[in-house]
Amino acid sequence: MPHLSRDDVTKAVSGADDVTIAQIIGTGATVEELAEAQAWLANDEPMINDLRPLARGRVRELVDILSELEQDGDEEGPASPGSVSPVS
Repeated sequence: MPHLSRDDVTKAVSGADDVTIAQIIGTGATVEELAEAQAWLANDEPMINDLRPLARGRVRELVDILSELEQDGDEEGPASPGSVSPVS
């Protein structure tokens, strides 16, 4: 199985910056492992109910990276109404 390319990551992970893309590629993971990590993040109950073992190895690394990316996106959130300066 081929390892992830930059194109694979940008297609699968929206909003990833260059550092995050490099971290994901640096795990040596495959497209299938990235998809599995995304499935764990989306909803772990079906994975557990399917008696799958908890994510380990490269999949676990990807889960950690992707969850950090999600947390960073959640912290930014929408701008408050008074925070945008008017255009002159």
